[in-house]
Amino acid sequence: MRILGISAFYHDAAAALLVDGRIVAAAQEERFSRKRHDAGFPEHAIAYCLDHAGCRLDDIDFVAFYDKPFLKFERLLETYLAFAPKGFPSFAMAMPLWIKEKLFQKRLLLKNLDAFTDNGLATDRLLFAEHHQSHAASAFYPSPFESAAVLTMDGVGEWATSSYGIGTGNRLEILREIPFPHSLGLLYSAFTHYTGFKVNSGEYKVMGLAPYGEPRYADLILEHLIDLKPDGSFRLDLAYFDYCTGLTMTNRRFDALFGGPPRTPEQPLEQRHMDLAASIQAVTEEVVLRAGRAIGRDSGMTHLCLAGGVALNCVANGKLLREGCFDDIWIQPAAGDAGGAIGAALAAYHRHLGHPREVGNAMDGMSGAYLGPEVSDDDVRTRLVEAGARVQVVDETTLIDRVADALADGKAVGWFQGRMEFGPRALGARSILADARSPHMQRTLNLKVKYREDFRPFAPSCLAEDVSEWFDLDRPSPYMLLVADVAKSRRTPMTAEQRALTGIDKLSVPRSVIPAVTHVDYSARIQTVHRETNPRFHALIGRFKDRTGCPVVVNTSFNVRGEPIVCTPEDAFGCFMGTDLDVLAIGTCLLLKEDQDPALKRDYKDAFEPD
Repeated sequence: MRILGISAFYHDAAAALLVDGRIVAAAQEERFSRKRHDAGFPEHAIAYCLDHAGCRLDDIDFVAFYDKPFLKFERLLETYLAFAPKGFPSFAMAMPLWIKEKLFQKRLLLKNLDAFTDNGLATDRLLFAEHHQSHAASAFYPSPFESAAVLTMDGVGEWATSSYGIGTGNRLEILREIPFPHSLGLLYSAFTHYTGFKVNSGEYKVMGLAPYGEPRYADLILEHLIDLKPDGSFRLDLAYFDYCTGLTMTNRRFDALFGGPPRTPEQPLEQRHMDLAASIQAVTEEVVLRAGRAIGRDSGMTHLCLAGGVALNCVANGKLLREGCFDDIWIQPAAGDAGGAIGAALAAYHRHLGHPREVGNAMDGMSGAYLGPEVSDDDVRTRLVEAGARVQVVDETTLIDRVADALADGKAVGWFQGRMEFGPRALGARSILADARSPHMQRTLNLKVKYREDFRPFAPSCLAEDVSEWFDLDRPSPYMLLVADVAKSRRTPMTAEQRALTGIDKLSVPRSVIPAVTHVDYSARIQTVHRETNPRFHALIGRFKDRTGCPVVVNTSFNVRGEPIVCTPEDAFGCFMGTDLDVLAIGTCLLLKEDQDPALKRDYKDAFEPD
């Protein structure tokens, strides 16, 4: 049985394909369209999934969509009625789009799917799951647990903004929900907007900025913005927000509470913005911790699964794990809306059709998140030569040896291998790699390769078998969704003068023997690399360890600021020639910057709109 899952029309459109309950392919539309967070119909992602399975849509048993448009329209109408006449301009802007397209999404989906079928898709083959049901299904069904509690938190689906449920076998039941407009995701996004970053894009910047500040405003947030209960449930005071009926997240009352208008992207970051980031991060962590404690106590479950955009907050995830409410937690690597495509397909297979669920001996059902397209070595060479590249073709042993040497020599490497990752993280398939021991690499990569803010941290990729010797983590973290501290034995003591530094000045202090991946609070967003899911990446880090004694490398996504992660050899070569990357390894093709035609160098810094 084949089921195609689709998420689209809000942000991070994606498609995923199940064959007999197994996830065989998944990809985000942005990787093909080169439009960051592309929300359109995922025609390229669907085409990839079908091509990977060697079939057309006529061979698909069901197509599952990740939310229910009529329920979302109901929420929109009821919200505007509740606040009328306030917000009429926003209502007047939204209605034409809903009447023209969104209200009749079933018809729109069928029309767009016609391009993939000879006979048209019968309407009874198109299924719809609720938004948080899709999130919950994406969290539980691929997890390695026979039974588990499930927590989903995001901005908003149809009505729900958070949900709690229980999964056992193929059954998944949602027990409680928090309804719109009370939303932890929207609260965090309000501060994303207020500190000058893009909503639905810059939340991870707020998380990265938080350690530079102090949570001076946390009590103010808890006193005025959110009424947080001991069980993690909450209500927001909507007098401070404008997202229900307006065109912005916050209003003048919010501005007055926090001492001024929102920062614009062009304005410099001040200590106040860092303190605001630290404050909303601290409040978010408290909400997640209280919810986790209550769910663990009420459910009696020893395992927890997480999805929804808030589950990408890896700092909160790490603290929840260390809290000990559960023996283990599992987080869907594509926790945002893209993962809804997988969840909708799995919900159709297990909940709607009643097929049993098998929990095997593998790490989980996500195949390391390596679910996207790959390119054969012969095809890579042909396409690179056509693009003007000067290529060396080597065997795998030579490739790994030379890339490990380049990393040990302080060079930045573009690493394009195997199947592309599904989800927002580069996990060693479409990655930029560097030496974690370098005290200058964090700033160099940010400013000369990624063209982004210098405060943003980089993640370590560590051999799974060595992780507990380098970090305070005793279990796998294959999807870079857990934050833990660098082990004390690897830290560098600070002087009294260094400890007194504040704000961005903290960035200049090396804090460990792997300073390029050690954040200013000694934390790191860790990926454990496993031989079973990515043998070539594992072999590379192993060879780097042989050279240096260090089983840790810098791993960041293969792109520049505002660009989707590279998908094709041409994308990778363009990024290579437009940045200060030194080496590019695509399959068994090795490219050195000094060998390339200087005329092919690109002005890449402003090629994409800032994220």
